[in-house]
Parts: sequence; C-alpha cells; structure tokens
Amino acid sequence: MDELQAQHRKEQKDLQARITQKKKAASKKTRRGINEECDRLQRELIERHQAEIAAANGEPVAPVDALEDLTLSNGSDEKDAPEEPNPATNGTSTAAPAASRAKKPNRQKARLARRAAEQAAQAEIAAEEAAKQTDHRGNEKEVMDGVFKRLGLTQIEINPDGHCLYSAIAYELQGLGLGLKPDSKRIALKDTTQSRIETVTSPQHDGYRAVRAVTADFITEHPDDFAPFMEEPLEQYTHKVKFTAEWGGELELQAISRAYGVDINVIQGDGRIQKIESGDTEELDEEERARRVMWLAYYRHTYGLGEHYNALTKRT
Repeated sequence: MDELQAQHRKEQKDLQARITQKKKAASKKTRRGINEECDRLQRELIERHQAEIAAANGEPVAPVDALEDLTLSNGSDEKDAPEEPNPATNGTSTAAPAASRAKKPNRQKARLARRAAEQAAQAEIAAEEAAKQTDHRGNEKEVMDGVFKRLGLTQIEINPDGHCLYSAIAYELQGLGLGLKPDSKRIALKDTTQSRIETVTSPQHDGYRAVRAVTADFITEHPDDFAPFMEEPLEQYTHKVKFTAEWGGELELQAISRAYGVDINVIQGDGRIQKIESGDTEELDEEERARRVMWLAYYRHTYGLGEHYNALTKRT
C-alpha cells in the first residue's frame, strides 16, 4: 500500500507540472479548452487512484453507472425460502456477526479519501496560479509582430543552434550585397580567417563560420575596446567566438558593426529598438548609408533554447 501511495503522489505531482505547463503555453484563444482539458485530466487521475486503492484493499470497485450489485436471492422468494442450518455451527446463524463486521468503519479508506480531496484542492490552486501567470511568450510575439508591421519588416527564421546571431548577420550581408568579407581597409584578414571564409559554401546555411572568424579577429586586434568587458582571458574568449557554438551578444554585435561597417538595429521583445552604430557611415552618401543598415529581432521567451536572433528584411 505504501508503494501504491508513493506512486499516486508522484503521478499527482507530475500531473500538476503538466497542468502548469499547459496553462503557461495557452493563448487567449485556447485558454478555455486547456482549462477544460486540465480539469478532465485531474478528475480522471483521482478516479483511477480511488479505484486502485479499493482494489488493493480487496474492496469491490463501483461500476461506472453506480448501480448496486443485484443477486438472484433478491425479491419475495428470499422471504419465503427457509434458512438451512449450517452443520459447522449446529444450526446457528452467522448473519448477525457478518452484518456487524460490514458496518465497521474503514479508517484506511477514509484517510485515502481525505488525501485525494486535499490533492484535488492543491491541483485546483496550482491551476489557478498558472492561469494568473504572465504569458511571456505570447506577449513577446504580439509586440514583435506589431513592430514588424509598423516598420514594414519581414522576419526570416534562423535556426536556433547557438550560431543564430552570426547566421542572421551572414544572411543580411548577402541580402544587402555587402558580402561576408569586411572592407579590407577596416581589418586585415589573417590566414585562419581567410581560410574559414573561403570554405563557406552557402551564406544562408554556413555563412556564420565566416562571420564568427571576422568577429573574433576584430576583437583580437582591438583588445582595449573589448577586454575590459570580458570575464575571461581575451584569447580564450575569441577562441570560443571563432570555433564553438558560443552565443553572441553585445560585444559581438559591436565588433560585427565596426568590422563590416554597418549600423545594426535590434528589436527587443518589449518593443524597444537598440541601435548599434559603426561610426564609419557618416562620410557615405545617403543611399549607401541606407544600404548599410540591417535589422535583427531578439527574443528572450519565444524559443525553447533561450535567447535567439532572427534576421529582418525590408518589405518590397
């Protein structure tokens, strides 16, 4: 019985976690259906637990329609049928002691019923708390879509694999006609960087390797601008940028902007727009300056792996 009770507690805990997750992921349109589904799951679990406990105690399980078990001895014939004596008891009847035992209260059953009621109440409280939680994912997507529409931007989905920032930059560099290589006047490419650029076969799928190499080399050649903001040695930091799937952030955006001579606008989940300027576009004419502007979408809640960047392009 202890093992069965432990299993029931675990199943109840797992169900509460599932209910909480379902409530958090529900949108305004699906919230009502999710609530009904959660109530049904909770009700079915409680009914199954009660049936399993009754079976473990050797008690009959009530049928679904709650009809009592009728026997052939029920009816008027029972009154007329003479009671046959039991040889083992010398004709004395054992009906009275049996009835007395049947009326004895089942403390175990009452205790389990109370526990099931407490678990149901806890599940209801958890469901109410989940319903009150802020839908960060839904709110973020709604705000982002509104900004995209207002600014005339189309979102390009980037694979959330740790390279998303660099893949988004590579996609936009090609779309703007700037290529994956930075201006040779701004940075002298080392052999390792040049090698990584030349092995890129598709800017859309593996262009991130070239952007990572350019970013790492630019940081290496401008240590005074970046090293004070690092929590590890510069060489170790740039090695991760160039050769691993380490996520990119503020420092990498600054390096990319300056290395490629582009201004980057990053739309945040709350609608704010972060502007990162390279400082090299002031001397360009208006047309060229406009061409060297790229847009990124930065998400914190929408994607399962965490922070994520998507590319954005102007609608034509």
